[in-house]
Amino acid sequence: MRGELTVRDGLPDHLRQGLFATASRYPIIVRLSTALGAIKSDRICAPRGMAIKVLGVSGPKALVDDNSANQDFLLVNHPSYVSDAKAYLSLQRDVERSLNTPDVVLRGLGIGARVGVPLAEKIGIPVPLVLKGLSDHGDHPLGETFHTEGALRFGAHVARLRAVPASEAVHRLTGQPCNDGDDIVLESVARFFRENSADYDIQVQLCTDLQHTPIEDSSIDWPEDVSPPQTVGRITIPSQIADSPARRSYADDCLSFDPWRCLADHQPLGSIMRLRRDAYRMSRTLRHQQNKTPMIEPRDISELPN
Repeated sequence: MRGELTVRDGLPDHLRQGLFATASRYPIIVRLSTALGAIKSDRICAPRGMAIKVLGVSGPKALVDDNSANQDFLLVNHPSYVSDAKAYLSLQRDVERSLNTPDVVLRGLGIGARVGVPLAEKIGIPVPLVLKGLSDHGDHPLGETFHTEGALRFGAHVARLRAVPASEAVHRLTGQPCNDGDDIVLESVARFFRENSADYDIQVQLCTDLQHTPIEDSSIDWPEDVSPPQTVGRITIPSQIADSPARRSYADDCLSFDPWRCLADHQPLGSIMRLRRDAYRMSRTLRHQQNKTPMIEPRDISELPN
């Protein structure tokens, strides 16, 4: 979808960091997704993702070969992840050996695979995280709150970011089931935007101490009483045709999102985030090679087809 990010005016000094240093408006491209890793029926409950590409940002980039003028934020609808890269590797190997095991879906990991409680105990994931239900991964994605999971730089600070439903139209979708059709996620989102707009507040939680708000252990939620969410901006997605053939082709063949396509002020932190630096690059390169399409990073919102 095409939208706009508005950075709040009058933010206190500790929140005027990086992209949010000055009150501004930026064009954005927003992609909603699921995280099964393969095309499967939407009747299967799976984590939801929201990726936000902010166009026309200026400032030093986290990677020296990033020649874009864009800032990508990748979020999912659960605040925490596996603890670190070593735990993820162990989990992934077990998942690949048990993909067809009809056990408990280990939600909260963002991989949409079926694994059991013993595996969660083995890699140090709290069992309540495994068992706290699947309903929110079968809910309407537009009513969800989306999180960066891991930490990133926030200028002079460290933070986690999230996008929270702000307008009444998306508030009404929070908790509403969305898994009663094989392609219901796409259909419901496209139907919504034909007649409605959506607003989300961008909020940050700042790291206060490494015990309660750790950087390297991504499995720990940051308590709101220790680090209260603070609103720094709002994204607005107007009514539009979100599923035109031209737009879907552009998304499949040209568009990419990468947590390391970012300002140095928003560099991802922690071992899981460092792992994503190379994994996303390799995945993107392979996709373009197989599709026989060039890697094109948009410079203007007009490049997103209607």
